[in-house]
Amino acid sequence: MVAALSRALQLNTAERDHLYRLAGLAPPADGEVSDHIPRGVQRVVNRLGTDVAVGVFAADWQLLWWNRGWAALFGDPSGAPPQARNFARSTFRLDGDEPMLAHWAVTSSSGTDVQAAVVSDLRAATGRYPRSARLRRLVTDLTAASPRFAALWAEGAVGTHREDTKVVSHPTVGPITVDCDVLSDGDGALKIVVLTAAADTEDETKLRLALLSGVAAAPTG
Repeated sequence: MVAALSRALQLNTAERDHLYRLAGLAPPADGEVSDHIPRGVQRVVNRLGTDVAVGVFAADWQLLWWNRGWAALFGDPSGAPPQARNFARSTFRLDGDEPMLAHWAVTSSSGTDVQAAVVSDLRAATGRYPRSARLRRLVTDLTAASPRFAALWAEGAVGTHREDTKVVSHPTVGPITVDCDVLSDGDGALKIVVLTAAADTEDETKLRLALLSGVAAAPTG
């Protein structure tokens, strides 16, 4: 009855889900993880400026789009196969794996907390996309390849990865400490990752130099 009513009213996804919750029901689960970046999100990330590094990820942490700043700070991801452009795979990379999202060393101040946050974030994604073959394959691959991932997954925690502080060992300007903030578009479960350096610091100067000396290719994804 609720499904028929939502169709008759021509509700969008958010309105449909709200109607289900008002009726005391769980909203219908989405199918495959979406790689679509809404025009509004694209406009915003395009205008964030040249002094920040920005990457847009799908719900399964697949990198969909990045700006010049991202390529200059971490190295251009376009040379890596699409499967390798996944933050979860990079987080639980095994010895001997090729560089993935970053071409040089990146250290997180949160250490193992980031791993736990990524796993709990993926578990939340499986709740939203229980029929996603891509997400299921990612979890299966990581569980088989990484004992650390498998242990964290077995804990069953559900959550989100929201912030971190990283040190990027940049080959041109040296180590740069950056703040990493993860924003969400809400509806599509996109993750908008913005990296900045603290104002009026040596790190801010280094970040600007890295961006100035970085990749000249157009933003892509």
